[in-house]
Amino acid sequence: MSFAELGLIPELQKAVADAGYTEPTPIQRQAIPIVIAGHDVMGGAQTGTGKTAGFTLPLLHRLARHASTSTSPARHQTRALILAPTRELAMQVYESVKTYSKYVPLRATCIYGGVDMNAQIQELRRGIEIVIATPGRLLDHVQQKTINLSQVEMLVLDEADRMLDMGFIPDIRRILGLLPAARQSLLFSATFSDEIKKLADQMLKNPQLIEVARRNMVSETITHVVHPVSSGMKRNLLAHLLRHQPDTQALVFVDTKIVCGRLAHFLERHGISADAIHGDKSQQQRTETLEAFKAGKLRVLVATDVAARGIDIDELPYVINFELPHTAEDYVHRIGRTGRAGHKGNAVSLVCAEEKHWLNDIQKLIKLEIPQEIVPGFEPEPEFFEAGSRGGRGRRGSADKADGGRERAPRAAQPAAPRAERGGKRPGRSTIAPDGFDFSKPYESSIAAPAAETAGTTAKPDEPPRRGQRPVAFLLGGLGRK
Repeated sequence: MSFAELGLIPELQKAVADAGYTEPTPIQRQAIPIVIAGHDVMGGAQTGTGKTAGFTLPLLHRLARHASTSTSPARHQTRALILAPTRELAMQVYESVKTYSKYVPLRATCIYGGVDMNAQIQELRRGIEIVIATPGRLLDHVQQKTINLSQVEMLVLDEADRMLDMGFIPDIRRILGLLPAARQSLLFSATFSDEIKKLADQMLKNPQLIEVARRNMVSETITHVVHPVSSGMKRNLLAHLLRHQPDTQALVFVDTKIVCGRLAHFLERHGISADAIHGDKSQQQRTETLEAFKAGKLRVLVATDVAARGIDIDELPYVINFELPHTAEDYVHRIGRTGRAGHKGNAVSLVCAEEKHWLNDIQKLIKLEIPQEIVPGFEPEPEFFEAGSRGGRGRRGSADKADGGRERAPRAAQPAAPRAERGGKRPGRSTIAPDGFDFSKPYESSIAAPAAETAGTTAKPDEPPRRGQRPVAFLLGGLGRK
């Protein structure tokens, strides 16, 4: 099947041919005709299968009737809104729109946080048909009244699962309330969860469900391997692996921004050209680093999950999980940076004992037993081989497992022992003093008893003192001066 058979206008077919594409991918074959027909879509596909073109091409086809060469802003109302979770992904979608709209006079812009708003405001005032935005910066423009969403005909949510993970759902609900009710809505995601389906129920009307592969399936062109290693030897093992693949590039994933920067410096000190990309860096720094990696000037790019969204590099050979993600679905997103568009890829994970339970979750999700290879000289802790071990020395404070895999209860979860059991009887030491006082029993005041008898009542040892009773500082020698 060719793109001409999908019903796209000739201008789009020419732009696709210029980009070097001849046959649509499975997600494109299914999605494009449905979107052109005007239906809402809930689409899911493995990352790297061309789902961005799956919604940008039919979007441009439907908006082509609004195309105008006029310079008047009134002739360029905002007709389509594409929401992306990160700046990098928004820029990637923007580049796709620009590539496919080169023969169609439709204007597009990309707005995101981390940069000055003035340039974006000037661009919006010119009149823009297609706006690609991150939710937070879009709401900033709404508050400043620099964008009008009343004429939006199409809404696209890209990477909806990451929107959910990053806490953007309240912002998205606010944006939905600003859009016309009569619109076409598309929701695309690499993975589906029950929460995503709830969001789809709120924003989509009788959607067509498109899944070109089973949920959370990873590309068959990717080779997976796990290297068990002790947590303290991870950096050295990473440097060892990279030195033995001197001509290849690798995208290395970590959990935190601090580890991201430190690991990049460590690799640099060991003669491996590397740089870090994370949320604390300015947009210019992130763009320059990413461009250097794409151009081959950097061998290794160390990134966090958020910053790596939208990284699209042709034929990237290696993705390395220096730290396993806490959520199994994030593993699918991470390794989707390699093995794209049918190319071969490698997904390598460095796993210590306290991360083994996350490895089990990942294997259960992708329904694949990942082979484990121990690199000589970088053996893991003995706890790694205990079934289901969560480790006890991990950076995340996971519980130990011992005695044949039985999980040992965390120290904080154990019920506190009574005071008498903890500080009373000790082996070889009596709790009875020479005067007959038993240290293992709660203290009972010898003064309270006569007072109770005077009142005609019998005092109970466990009865709390009556309100208004004068406290007695027995061990401190009285209450002091009044």
